[in-house]
Amino acid sequence: MSADGVLVVVSGPSGVGKTTLCKNIVARLPDTMFSVSYTTRKPRPGEREGVEYCFVDEARFQDLIREEAFVEWAEVYGHKYGTPKQALVEALHKGINVLLEIDAQGAQQIMERVAGAVYVFVAPPSLDALRNRLCRRDMDSREEIERRLHEASDEIANFKSYHYFVRNDELLQATKELESIILAEQVKTNRLDPEWLVENGLVEPVMMKKSVT
Repeated sequence: MSADGVLVVVSGPSGVGKTTLCKNIVARLPDTMFSVSYTTRKPRPGEREGVEYCFVDEARFQDLIREEAFVEWAEVYGHKYGTPKQALVEALHKGINVLLEIDAQGAQQIMERVAGAVYVFVAPPSLDALRNRLCRRDMDSREEIERRLHEASDEIANFKSYHYFVRNDELLQATKELESIILAEQVKTNRLDPEWLVENGLVEPVMMKKSVT
């Protein structure tokens, strides 16, 4: 019914479970894909090239910046991350919903540059719960974890910049909430293609012209 897919920007603190939520949504909703970002950091155990990220070195990343290949890019915890423009635009024009998992810096850039996107903030049940998750990952020093928690508090305080707030306490419930958001956004009247109404015989062409004028 809609000419284009929905761009859903999913943001939130490091360790809150954004990636798992997005993977769950892709598995549950047809015509929905996960945007694969570029990064200069090294792959973590289990991460695959072109699936979780496209891993490039600093020189290649700078080339992509000069080529204006990114919708946005940011440096986070000493590594650069960028969202490729062409793949995202092509998918949306084909009617495919795109989930863009991104940090708060990147989300702010998207807000300033892209019209019509849907912004979802994913929050932990508490900062103590987030600390436990970061500790269980066993990838950061104690000092790094505390720095991330401080930044997480600042990000949560900015929740009103987003359209929706999902508290990831219980994964299945958070997945259902995010799924409901996307399903509701798909059927908003401002996303409806008027030509679809005419082509399916729901509205006479002359009536559509009147509604437009």
